[in-house]
Amino acid sequence: MQLEAVIERIRPLDAEAMQRARRRQDRLTKPPGSLGRLEELAIQLAGVLASDRPSFGGKAIVVAAADHGVVAEGVSGYPQAVTAQMVQNFLSGGAAINVLAQQAGASLIVVDAGLAIELASQPELRSVRIGAGTANFTRGPAMTWSQADQSIAAGIHIANDVVDAGADLIGVGDMGIGNSTAAAAITSVLCRAAPSQSTGRGAGRSDAELAAKIEVVERAIEANQPDRSDGRNVLARIGGFEIGVLAGVMLGVAARRRVVVLDGFISTSAALIAQALAPVATEYFVASHLSAERGHQVSLAQLGLRPLLDLGLRLGEGSGAALAMPLIEASAACLREMATFEEAGVSDSDAGLDHEHAP
Repeated sequence: MQLEAVIERIRPLDAEAMQRARRRQDRLTKPPGSLGRLEELAIQLAGVLASDRPSFGGKAIVVAAADHGVVAEGVSGYPQAVTAQMVQNFLSGGAAINVLAQQAGASLIVVDAGLAIELASQPELRSVRIGAGTANFTRGPAMTWSQADQSIAAGIHIANDVVDAGADLIGVGDMGIGNSTAAAAITSVLCRAAPSQSTGRGAGRSDAELAAKIEVVERAIEANQPDRSDGRNVLARIGGFEIGVLAGVMLGVAARRRVVVLDGFISTSAALIAQALAPVATEYFVASHLSAERGHQVSLAQLGLRPLLDLGLRLGEGSGAALAMPLIEASAACLREMATFEEAGVSDSDAGLDHEHAP
């Protein structure tokens, strides 16, 4: 399906369902607002799923991996070969996301969006290889316009497959040595932030290494002059193949009226690309956590999202999305399954119900 057709299918949340959910929320056997963020989240879920009693079928986490030519500038302490090695670890079940996805009851879809080292064909690996890693974007565009379109289209196709398989709650994650540099550049451009505000330490950079990384982001933006009004332009000039795929997944999931659970800094940079292409898509996004990467607060503010968790995570892989899924399910379950005052035969707030001070 053409990108424009997918964007056309992304509609605002169901206002009527949200209104019904809000009325129900107000009549549940608890003081108003006592479930905090879970109440606000439940209303959003009602709007996404067009039901005042939202429920989820399957859960899935899409982890897209790719390499980045900018590693030639020394922005990472890890060699590029680690990307493919970690993907193999995902496929072997040995990574954090394998453990966390299993705990959350979510299926894991591992995607080769453009590894520099091509892995052997395996049933568990979905290959949509756009290329053997992006070009060094300090010297010109990271990818061609055709590759940018191809990466987004691949993500949309994956989203449709995941939804067709029964998933209603879809998390996104990433793997790619050097991709925090691409995410910093995207965040700086689309959030109108200085590279010093959007660029973090990634996988443990020292003060001197961080300063050098900021300078690389500055050079990349200067060399490419991305057009912030055009998400595809930004992706092609300073993005990554896995970032394009994840942006496509988000757009595809939103078009199918399902919930997108963002992970950390990299996936949120993909969300910025998706927002630039289809602003209303952000209504379908839930921010799982606040990353330790400094640019994450900047990107979340641009998206208008509040993270559910703050655990100091900076792993990627979809780890935060997996951790947030039970909270999201709990939010929907409370709205769906709690009794109202009338159903339970409990006096409402006019009679002084106060759970925190009840005997």
